[in-house]
Amino acid sequence: MAVSRSLVPDQPDRWEAQLRKGALEMAALASLWRGRLYGLEIIRFLETQSRLVLAEGTIYPILNRLKAEALLTSEWVEADAGHPRKYYSLTDAGRERLRLMAAAWVDFSSGLNQLIQPVLEPEEVLQ
Repeated sequence: MAVSRSLVPDQPDRWEAQLRKGALEMAALASLWRGRLYGLEIIRFLETQSRLVLAEGTIYPILNRLKAEALLTSEWVEADAGHPRKYYSLTDAGRERLRLMAAAWVDFSSGLNQLIQPVLEPEEVLQ
């Protein structure tokens, strides 16, 4: 059964935005699991791997906060062409935080998946 968005204007969109916002810290850390990336690479990685579409103004405050918490390091690297780029890498503390966040996410989402499974199954016709 499809719910018309016109019945509850903006509510699903607001809820989805809050859900995505809550997951951004974990997503930013996860994007760096395999190695260092600069800001725009992180944005592109998140778009292609998770369908999270972010503006530059969204990711940099998150990266700065994670760096202030000693979960990331950063370094400026000269580019062959163009301006230097600031690359971000996970620290050991960042890797551990990500492991804990991922475990919590899996536990939380599997519980919710069980809860909403009946909602996603075709409804039986009541007789």
